[in-house]
Amino acid sequence: MRIVNRFGRRLQLASGIAIALLVSGCTRPAARVATVNAPPPVERPVEAPVAPPVAAPQNRVALLVPLSGANAAVGQSIANAANMALLESGERRINLRIYDTAGGAAAAASKAVNEGARLFLGPLLAGDVRAVQGVASANSVPVLSFSNDAALAGEGTYVLGYQPGQSIARVVQYARGRGAVRFAALIPDGVYGQRAANAFLRAVEASGGRVVSVVNYARTPAKLLAAARSVTDYDRRMARAAKAPALRPDGSVAPIASRLPPVGFQALLIADSGPVAAAFGPALTQYGAGGVLVLGTELWNNEPAIRNARGLQGAVFASVADGRFAALSGRYREKFGGTPSRLASFGYDSVLLVNSLADRWPVGQPFPRALLAAPDGFAGIDGVFRFTGAGIADRGLEVQRIAGGTITTVQAAPKTLGGGR
Repeated sequence: MRIVNRFGRRLQLASGIAIALLVSGCTRPAARVATVNAPPPVERPVEAPVAPPVAAPQNRVALLVPLSGANAAVGQSIANAANMALLESGERRINLRIYDTAGGAAAAASKAVNEGARLFLGPLLAGDVRAVQGVASANSVPVLSFSNDAALAGEGTYVLGYQPGQSIARVVQYARGRGAVRFAALIPDGVYGQRAANAFLRAVEASGGRVVSVVNYARTPAKLLAAARSVTDYDRRMARAAKAPALRPDGSVAPIASRLPPVGFQALLIADSGPVAAAFGPALTQYGAGGVLVLGTELWNNEPAIRNARGLQGAVFASVADGRFAALSGRYREKFGGTPSRLASFGYDSVLLVNSLADRWPVGQPFPRALLAAPDGFAGIDGVFRFTGAGIADRGLEVQRIAGGTITTVQAAPKTLGGGR
């Protein structure tokens, strides 16, 4: 193998929300990775493994990632992890070359094809995936992209990125199993929000539940506060409370808060990042939704903001399991002297996938796309996954619960996908 290198109370609530939004840096609910909160660049670049004494016939694979520019640290992490997968597996039938997409993804793809690439791993950004699709299609080169934009899948492009619809379906299923029937959702404006809302409606309907409220919001402090008030139907409930009998048997007057009717839902999805979800917590508690089961998405994974957030204790979210990634991170730090991006697993797992098919890929022949449809799928750092007929990675997810500053797994990810979930 050989690698060549080429990522009032309301005032207090509003202030808290503003701080959370600033801390989150207006975190992503976008459908593509535009700006990634990444660790500092690693201290050492991608290392080229020592070539075997006798060169074996090899198939050439191109890893397309940003190695310069705003996302260089993420791209470098992915490249380093891909290198590790080759080294640790000992696979010698794959010749991996790394190309920088920051200067133009289409140009990088063309160069890779001219140098003999038969398979693209990446790109990372949705715009870069679109840019390479023409080159890939014209040369019959499959694309295993790292984007989470499901709309890119098809015609030889496969999407490995984490899908909000899958994590939403998983937590809705979990909530139904614990007796929740009536659901509500807080959905951010934008493409990610639209997809999350559609997935939420489908998941609740499929589970036999009922959606009672869906509220969209712009990601500003005032809009978040208004959305929390709206989804809890606070004003109407307060009006009802004002009309309720106020006198207690002992003759004292019951405070209006004690007469407030409960919210109309048992589970609430917040389809946004951890910091924004944490910003919603105090408002939801104030408006009487503190006792409902709060549901999150894959965006909450590895978010420290949610651990001690008021209003999120007992909340659950679904994501890929982190156990194997923690082990990979330790080996990565030993080898490269830095902390990998969480997206580094894409580089590692995509190389493992190719390695698993290497003995069925004749040297010099096109990559056997049909093998990607294996019903049992593949296994990697992020657990088991398989490609749907549309070319989207269907992943085995675990359900995690927030309580007392810790996050624990309450439903493990499946070890196989052959028998469903």
